Amino acid sequence: MKSTYLLAAIAALTFAPAAHAEGIGAELNYGRADGHWGTEIGAGYALDVGGFSLTPGGGVYLRDGDTRLYGRVEATYSLPAFATIGAGVRFSGDNTRPYATIAMPLIPTLHAKANVGPKYYAVGLTLGY
Repeated sequence: MKSTYLLAAIAALTFAPAAHAEGIGAELNYGRADGHWGTEIGAGYALDVGGFSLTPGGGVYLRDGDTRLYGRVEATYSLPAFATIGAGVRFSGDNTRPYATIAMPLIPTLHAKANVGPKYYAVGLTLGY
């Protein structure tokens, strides 16, 4: 009987609306894009509906002493207290790169994040959304 209540509680937490709030956020990532290793410093705004979120954003990509602008759009779904998963598209110069993304909470507004796609991958931290 207790295991039934435990399973019901786990299911409710897993499929409940996301605990994170809609709003602005910032990211700091290190990865490989456009054939070079570098650091992404960016910001975006999350538009939330239930556990789903659409986050347009952009920033600068610092690589080999050069600075490039980039933009991105991500569509994600959050499993509270577990992970946020989804897909995105990164735009930089003439390159458009689709990617998968996953973020795991470290504390309520700080997440460890990874992006992986063809000729693009990055790991870093997200603060906010």
